[in-house]
Amino acid sequence: MSERYLDTPYWSQDAAALMAALESGPGGLSPQKAIAKLRLVGPNVVEESSRLSAFHLFLRQFESPLVLILIFAAAISLVLQQWVDPAIILAIVLGSTLLGFFQEYRASTAVEELKRRSALTCRAVRDGVELVVPVSTIVPGDIILLSAGNLIPADGLVIEAVDFLVNEASMTGESFPVEKQPGIIKPEVALSARTNAVFLGASVQSGTAKVLVVETGLRTAFGAIAARLKTREPETDFGRGVRQFGYLLIRAMVIIVLFVLTVNLLLGRPVIESLLFAVALAVGLSPELLPAIVSVTLSAGARAMGRRGVIVRRLEAIENLGSMDILCTDKTGTLTEGTIVLNGALDANNRQSDEVSQLAFLNATFETGIENPLDAAIVAAGTTAGLTTQGFSKIDEIPYDFVRRRLTIVIAEDGNQTQHFIVTKGAFSNVLDICSFIERDAVDTPLTTALRTQLGTVFEAKGTEGFRVLAVATRKVKAEPHYGRDQEHDMTFRGFLIFSDPPKADAQRTIRDLAQLGIRIKVISGDNRHVTAHLAKAVGLNPKSILTGEALGKLRDEALWHLAPRTDLFVEIDPQQKERIVRALQKTGHSVGYLGDGINDAPALHAADVGISVEGAVDVARESADIILLSRDLDCLRSGVEDGRRTFANTLKYISITTSANFGNMLSMALAAPALPFLPLAAKQILLNNFLSDVPSIAISSDNVDPDRLLLPQRWNIKDIRRFMIVFGLISSVFDLVTFAALLLVFHADQPTFQTFWFIVSLLTELAVVLILRTQRPAFRSRPSRLLLWTTLAVAAGTLAIPFLGPLSSIFGFVPLSALQMGTIVAIVISYIAATEGAKVWYYGRESRWKRKLHYG
Repeated sequence: MSERYLDTPYWSQDAAALMAALESGPGGLSPQKAIAKLRLVGPNVVEESSRLSAFHLFLRQFESPLVLILIFAAAISLVLQQWVDPAIILAIVLGSTLLGFFQEYRASTAVEELKRRSALTCRAVRDGVELVVPVSTIVPGDIILLSAGNLIPADGLVIEAVDFLVNEASMTGESFPVEKQPGIIKPEVALSARTNAVFLGASVQSGTAKVLVVETGLRTAFGAIAARLKTREPETDFGRGVRQFGYLLIRAMVIIVLFVLTVNLLLGRPVIESLLFAVALAVGLSPELLPAIVSVTLSAGARAMGRRGVIVRRLEAIENLGSMDILCTDKTGTLTEGTIVLNGALDANNRQSDEVSQLAFLNATFETGIENPLDAAIVAAGTTAGLTTQGFSKIDEIPYDFVRRRLTIVIAEDGNQTQHFIVTKGAFSNVLDICSFIERDAVDTPLTTALRTQLGTVFEAKGTEGFRVLAVATRKVKAEPHYGRDQEHDMTFRGFLIFSDPPKADAQRTIRDLAQLGIRIKVISGDNRHVTAHLAKAVGLNPKSILTGEALGKLRDEALWHLAPRTDLFVEIDPQQKERIVRALQKTGHSVGYLGDGINDAPALHAADVGISVEGAVDVARESADIILLSRDLDCLRSGVEDGRRTFANTLKYISITTSANFGNMLSMALAAPALPFLPLAAKQILLNNFLSDVPSIAISSDNVDPDRLLLPQRWNIKDIRRFMIVFGLISSVFDLVTFAALLLVFHADQPTFQTFWFIVSLLTELAVVLILRTQRPAFRSRPSRLLLWTTLAVAAGTLAIPFLGPLSSIFGFVPLSALQMGTIVAIVISYIAATEGAKVWYYGRESRWKRKLHYG
């Protein structure tokens, strides 16, 4: 590949010369040359690799400070030639890390597959043929075709453009779109002045263009900025919860470790043995498999959601989806069938008009900007009626945008070189604003205030009946070479286009189902208040709970914070107001989901706690979303919410149960250690206990969740976790101390017997508590998953067999126990199960009473 094009900035070069330098041409690259270039320059991605390699994933298992401290302490023992204990410790550490590695690797593989299903594509010309190719395979020299809604996949030179407006806010900070046209620009101009070039990360607002790709991946302007800044995405609510939970554990660990280490040193016990014991206590307290458990649980949830048609692009979004209590959505395709039909074309006198049908057909057929269902309905109806564009040719197009809310096509009758015909269609009020005349009986009549009122009455009447209404206007002008927005004036109002999009048959049931999950629907629509209110009444929303864009624009933020939560319908909304509504709802403490698929939805999707889009959405909306629905169906989303809550509930199960059980056992050992002539457990025994108790915990991701846990949004609450840990941890500690007393006063146990007995009791109670505390119901009324049940029973059976395994048990310092001692263990465990069940009834009953008091005052 020639590098000559690099000598001069590409925006200051002639397009033909640049093509030659890139070994390309008007027909683009050949597929073979594109493959060769891809090998040379690499994939078109800004992040070098979104997925960790197996080796790096394995190394990440050792990032835990506790694991590193444990390895350090074992290394000191090896230096002092204490071979057995550190070897056992290192083996257990390796076993834990391998367990975490295999689970995370499997999870990351599943997530990558889901990401591939939602990967972006673009249109490229190769060997003169238009193809749809993955964005990651675009290379310098490719010719790409862009249109409204596309994300620009690389830096390049504009070769052809028709009313091509680009939003470059991600690059320049300028919120208004910039028009791009072919040409040559001076080499020294700033990025914002390069009006003949487009850049990766920008998005197309309107129009079409053909672009020669020059730079890809990290060599783009956006890639260079990203490489310098290495910016991280904002912390999610889920990530914040994990971080705060980590702080809670660290505080508990520091207190216990310092206390135990100090006491043991004051008692004159060996430094290395005391250090290993203290560190093992810290490891025993921490759920060191938490990263693996979180990854496994979230990826299992993502796979389950994928099977239901919900693709998760960011795993953390599962928790946000589960915590969502407000869903903002447009109505088309979610509350309505999404199959828009043109029901009629009326003239200015409210009569059916073939001429208005023909004008609308010409406008929709010649339009090349944003694909939309309204134009599709017009074309379908016109084709069925036998309408054609024969006898007309397109001269120019003034694309639709979300400020003007109208689309203009300039046409000419064949053979007429001196006169052109401007045909505009769009939102009723926006078209009426540019009209000065109205056609009455084939005569242009001045549009008086009275006539405007009559037209408004027709518009309102049709909207009240549930029809969506567009307006059509025309103007004849002398032929000009180019047309722009400033020529949309003094037009003649020609008539109305009447569309229907009936509500979905199951929309009311779905809204009711979402309400039962604690999720309130808020409709945010650009449509007029009459159409939206009619639909709201049909699907069970309050048609009187309404706020217009005009009224919203006059509100201060504080007033909107007050009104937004109480409003069901936001109508006649400008695109920039959508984000403001989302942020107002968040300000009042709500977790907000936003469902959108258009260009103007991207800011709101970014702002929402969970951005939701659909498979057929424009690129910029899909890339802004956390969740992608394969079907634009709220019932599909309801299933996703339930899966999200199920996933989050299982994650919290592991955290709450493991920390409470570990806290109780570690606290018992910390309190007993100073009073005993020996350590209650050796470091290697603590680690084996922790490892075996973690084995069934991996299966928690598959566990069943009680239906009532799915009825309300769930969020992190560190106070609840701390309270749970202390209450049930202390119950465990009470039974531990009873066990210690029985061993010393009844059995007069020596060190090996004491440690063996206590090891079995502590591990069995940890296993039992998983099955007890996994549900708020009585354990026998809530069935665990088969995988969780059988792995727990298998580890429990292995635990009871450990003292009798000969050489293996002796390595860990265990000895066989008598029948009386084994019977005592069973009695203690059964008593512990009964006490925990009783405490659970008290704990959740108290919590329920407190929540009711908070709710009802």
